[in-house]
Amino acid sequence: MESILAAIITGGLALIGVIFTNVSGSRRIQHGLEKTQAVTETKLEELAREVREHNGFARRMPVLEEQIKVINHRIDHLEERSSIRCESGGN
Repeated sequence: MESILAAIITGGLALIGVIFTNVSGSRRIQHGLEKTQAVTETKLEELAREVREHNGFARRMPVLEEQIKVINHRIDHLEERSSIRCESGGN
């Protein structure tokens, strides 16, 4: 009878130890997952900000390219007028 009681007490204490270990490990894993999730969210927010910034730049580029074409055309026109004046004696 004593050996059965000793086995039950030992088994109960072992069960309590296993439960405590599992709960503790589960909490550590949960904490690690929360940290990882927070880091991932921060990186995702930063990436989204960079994408918005890039998209704004990409929308402005065609406008700038068109303005550069107009400027180059005006420069070419001025150079032509300047060269014509030089050839005609400055008038």
